[in-house]
Amino acid sequence: MKRKGAVYSVVALMLCAAVYLNWSYHRDPEEAEKTGATDHSKILGEAQLVDAQTKGEKAGETTASDYFSQARLSRQKARDEAVSIFKQTSENVNADAKSKDQATKSIAQMAENAVKEARIENLIVAKGYQECVAFMNDDGINVIVQKTKEGLQSADIAKIKDIVMDETTFAAEAIKIIETE
Repeated sequence: MKRKGAVYSVVALMLCAAVYLNWSYHRDPEEAEKTGATDHSKILGEAQLVDAQTKGEKAGETTASDYFSQARLSRQKARDEAVSIFKQTSENVNADAKSKDQATKSIAQMAENAVKEARIENLIVAKGYQECVAFMNDDGINVIVQKTKEGLQSADIAKIKDIVMDETTFAAEAIKIIETE
């Protein structure tokens, strides 16, 4: 029984690590320099598309749209891996009823979080923001919004927090809003 609890803990930890790593590799380079979190030996995000020149983009240049697409893809991959592990546990004939029940509840919670994240992202975009991606966990939610011309103002932060609080049970202190290029 302790072993199964450890497996759930490891899966949850891996999911959190995947989300954090995705965020840290794709955050704003200027912000990374300010916090000292840069690694000058690595150049991340400089994959080159074959048709990049036909789109008028410079080789190696990534767009904000690329960042948000990659963030959503990484989030979905991590979630799919976790669901797969929980599904295996829930379908395992050797697993006890408590473990199966916990795995089923975890899958349901992930599905609920995915729906809430998508709804939050859509509502924020509907309010006039260019792009948005949300990452929800048990402790809170991170909302990454594409930088506006003027930058995020207090009114923008209030709008975003209001949307998140309407769609979740999180208090304002559990909501982190991150602005990216």
